[in-house]
Amino acid sequence: MIDAAILPLLKRVIERPARVLAARGVGADQITLAGFAIGMAAVPALASGLFWIGLLCLILNRLADGLDGAVARLGVPTDRGAFLDIAMDFVFYAVFPLGFAIYDPAANGVAAAVLIASFVGTGSSFLAFSIIAEKRGLASAHYPSKGIYYLGGLTEGTETIAVFVAMCLWPTSFAVLAYVFAAMCLVTTLTRWLAGWRAFS
Repeated sequence: MIDAAILPLLKRVIERPARVLAARGVGADQITLAGFAIGMAAVPALASGLFWIGLLCLILNRLADGLDGAVARLGVPTDRGAFLDIAMDFVFYAVFPLGFAIYDPAANGVAAAVLIASFVGTGSSFLAFSIIAEKRGLASAHYPSKGIYYLGGLTEGTETIAVFVAMCLWPTSFAVLAYVFAAMCLVTTLTRWLAGWRAFS
């Protein structure tokens, strides 16, 4: 919902470190892969109750997610980079709640499953719209720097990360946060279905 407002600020913040990395020969794909590996490390950390480590992994993963695009834009962005970026983002989003489910299956298992299922709705509607938009030559005016058509909604990246941070800070409230955010994701899915219905009719 607020990604379009946040992205220009984020771009200014990461521009300098992106230039330093690019000058040292660090490629965008390397940053994507490193960020994904760090993100995956959040799962065993959360499953072990090490929520601060999980939070650190989350922050570093999202930092890498911003840096890889910035580094790519300093050179020639590639389709492979755009593919890796979005594919690994969606996997990271899906497995992060899994750490809480493993930590306390009785309290968090069903809530995590509901949240992950809601991510299937937001993710599939996002990617399906992007595929058809690309086929029709459409471009997103709100997200011109994205490698694919970026369809917004009530729950975008910023909101998702904010909820993940809250889960790490208040792990006993995971189930409540998960159910509330899953409901918001349902709204996002429905609005994206409606957008696709109207745009491609």
